[in-house]
Amino acid sequence: MTKLKVTQVRSVIHRPKDQKQTVRRLGLHRIRHSVIKDDRPEIRGMISKVQHLVRVEELPGDGPGDSKDERGGRGRGTARDRTSS
Repeated sequence: MTKLKVTQVRSVIHRPKDQKQTVRRLGLHRIRHSVIKDDRPEIRGMISKVQHLVRVEELPGDGPGDSKDERGGRGRGTARDRTSS
């Protein structure tokens, strides 16, 4: 499935409450913060509502069973990843 990288590029200050809530529900918290979402009609609708506040890039998906984190942040990894060999 195709993924969308959504990046907030403008502030939500002085914007209507519904636009602020939409940006927040997309998982964005500040300018230049990015999240990766599945390309679904619900997400596309949210993006179209705040298209003047965000930038969208299409990323190729890895197919079913994607193991990437949707939040776009750094994960802690597993114990094996943290130990040195």
